[in-house]
Amino acid sequence: MKKLVVASNNEHKIEEIKNILSKFDLEVLSLKEVGINIDIEETGTTFMENAYIKASEIYKIVEDAMVLADDSGLMVDALGGAPGVYSARFAGEHGNYKKNNEKLLEMLKGISYEDRKAKFVCAMVLILDEERTIKVQGEVKGVIIDKESGENGFGYDPLFYVPEYNMTFAQMDGGIKNKISHRANALRALEDSVRSIMEE
Repeated sequence: MKKLVVASNNEHKIEEIKNILSKFDLEVLSLKEVGINIDIEETGTTFMENAYIKASEIYKIVEDAMVLADDSGLMVDALGGAPGVYSARFAGEHGNYKKNNEKLLEMLKGISYEDRKAKFVCAMVLILDEERTIKVQGEVKGVIIDKESGENGFGYDPLFYVPEYNMTFAQMDGGIKNKISHRANALRALEDSVRSIMEE
């Protein structure tokens, strides 16, 4: 069985990726599961640059495994694309979802529903070997509502409303979210490549 190391310590993200890739005969492992404990500085100005930085750093460390890294975040039209690459540390403290959401709502005060369009973006880099690297990007569009709604998901999910489903990401069960999310769309774009690798 081929090994694929996900260059992340975010348990929610790992779980989503494992669920989406479960159809393949792949051993999907987190950094924790392979005993890697490093923080990689994300110095890129785009999601794709950050994903590549993470993937290449971890690829230098792991042996005999493919490496998948993603960088994802929220882009709000009315805020000129912010929080963007700063999504996880928007309020200053990395991964403090509550404070990030509070800051986002504060910045959108007084802005009408029609002007609260947003999208989640996920850039993924899969390093297969020294010669082969695959880069893909997935998106999902929605609207930022004016208060948190729903108990599932993480990050900005309680504020990210998808009109077609009449629900926020946090109101969806994992099955629905994993079909339509930015991460699912990026992984879908990767699928053909993964399938051809599995046949080698």
